[in-house]
Amino acid sequence: MSMQITVRKRLVSQDRQFGLDIAFESDSHRIALFGPSGAGKSLTLRAIAGLLAPDSGRIVLNGRTLFDSESGIDVRPQERRVAYLFQDYALFPHLTVAQNIAFGLSRGWRNPTRRALPPEAARWIDAFGLREIVNQYPAQISGGQKQRVALARALVTSPDIVLLDEPFSALDPALRTRMREELRSLQESLDVPMVVISHDPQDVEILGDHVLEIREGRIYGSGTARRHAPVYAPMPARVA
Repeated sequence: MSMQITVRKRLVSQDRQFGLDIAFESDSHRIALFGPSGAGKSLTLRAIAGLLAPDSGRIVLNGRTLFDSESGIDVRPQERRVAYLFQDYALFPHLTVAQNIAFGLSRGWRNPTRRALPPEAARWIDAFGLREIVNQYPAQISGGQKQRVALARALVTSPDIVLLDEPFSALDPALRTRMREELRSLQESLDVPMVVISHDPQDVEILGDHVLEIREGRIYGSGTARRHAPVYAPMPARVA
C-alpha cells in the first residue's frame, strides 16, 4: 500500500481559526496518526475519505489520484473505495446487525431486507463471530459487538483502505485492551491497510507501524512504534 498525502485547509469559526497543513508519504499497512484532541487528526481522515474538501493539495492511494487541486480531480466519497469507521460506529438503530452490515452493498436509499443475507455480508458475519446476534438491533448488543459490526460493514465493500477514528474511545479499559489485540490480529490476517487515529500511546503501540505525530495541524514527527513508546524523528520546518 502506498499513500501520498498533501492537505491544506483553513477553517474559521467565530472564536477560532485553525490551519491544517499535512504532508506525508507511507508504504505501511498500519499507519497511526497520534496527537492531542483538536490537532487535526480527524480532519486529515475526513479529507482522505472525501468528506472534507481541502483548499489545496493532493491525495494519492496506491497510484490512484483521489484529489488534486491543480488538476481539478476530486473523486466522490462513494467512489474512493475508502471505508471510514466513525468514533461512535454510526450504526443505524432501526436496522438489525445483518442489515447494518449489508447496507453498504445496497444502492439508493432502500434498506436491505431482513430475510435476504448477501454472501458478502455472511462472510464477515462469520469472520467476526456475529452469527448469534444477526437479528438484534444496535441497542441490544455490547460495545465490542458494535465495533465488530461497524468493522464488518466497513469491510463488506472490499475497500482499498480502512480509516478508523478513535475506534476504542467508547469502550471500557478491559474491553479496549482486548479489542486492540483483536483488531491487530484481524488486520494481519486480512492484510487490509488501515489508518488509525488516537491520542492514546497504547493504541499506537499495538496498531501503528508507521507513526505520525500531529500537533496544531502539522506533522511534528514521523517514526516507528516500539513496545512501550513510539519513536519519532522530528520533521523539518516547512517553508510557507
